[in-house]
Amino acid sequence: MLQNTAKGISIGRLMAAMTSAALLGACTPTPPAPESMARTTLQTAPADLQLLCANSAAGVAGPNAKVLPTASRQLPDGTFAVDLDAGGKKFSCVVDNNGTVRSVQPAQSG
Repeated sequence: MLQNTAKGISIGRLMAAMTSAALLGACTPTPPAPESMARTTLQTAPADLQLLCANSAAGVAGPNAKVLPTASRQLPDGTFAVDLDAGGKKFSCVVDNNGTVRSVQPAQSG
């Protein structure tokens, strides 16, 4: 008798667990299609090119400036624009796929 009671409790717990899993599965939203995701609609600069820009901006920003890339995007001509922050000073850099930094300028405000 005790054995039948234990089996009944185990089956009850199993059923409760399966019901809970089914309910949780029904509440999970389906992920968006890959073409709808933000990272697939905008091409960002590879990390190595962002760091090349940061190193170039460090020469312009000053000897002790910590320069960090804050954003990047591919331009129509295939180069990349990288936005940089050097201790509160904003810079804009353009770099090509070969790692040639084409320009580093103070960012336009506004």
